[in-house]
Amino acid sequence: MSDIHDDTPTSEELAADIGEAEGMEDADDGLGPIDALIAERDQWKDRALRAVAEAENTKRRAEQQNNDARAYAIQKFSRDLLGVADTLERALAADLGGSDDPAVANLVKGLELTHKSLMQAFEANNLKRVEPQAGDAFDPHLHQAMMEQPSDTVQGGQVIHTLQPGYALFGRTVRAAMVVVAAKGSGAAAGAAAYAKAEASDGGNFDGTA
Repeated sequence: MSDIHDDTPTSEELAADIGEAEGMEDADDGLGPIDALIAERDQWKDRALRAVAEAENTKRRAEQQNNDARAYAIQKFSRDLLGVADTLERALAADLGGSDDPAVANLVKGLELTHKSLMQAFEANNLKRVEPQAGDAFDPHLHQAMMEQPSDTVQGGQVIHTLQPGYALFGRTVRAAMVVVAAKGSGAAAGAAAYAKAEASDGGNFDGTA
């Protein structure tokens, strides 16, 4: 009788191994429908995101077209009203408020109220006043440079002061603001140099023996 064990698998063991392998294949095949559902879900999700993005783009385009149409419709009318605003401002700048005549005082008050109401109407219809202050950067889309001047306080290319305010309707310039722009080389450094030069000149003419 031999003690050597035979490692050759029996027919029962072979059948069990084959059954186990087939069971694993069947399990793998069972994931196929799930993968298909995941792929379909991702596809519909991508379509939904594209649809939302397209809807947003359409909404923005519609809003822009509405604004353009509205701006075009009232642009000429707005430009005509700017002359009325300018006339009211010139009348208020005449400083008639110093008169003791009650009729003049009432006239000034009426002009002020009329001007205020007109500005409120402009604002309500998106007609924005453009009046840059000293030191604001010159914007060629909103400002019209009428002249250049050297300045000791404002840097070159910046606005020194506004001669006439401008207006923009829905972001589009109806009338550019007329401004005075600081010449190249302007600014605090230029003012300091001019002051130093004047000081040196005064010192040279100063009579120390006096």
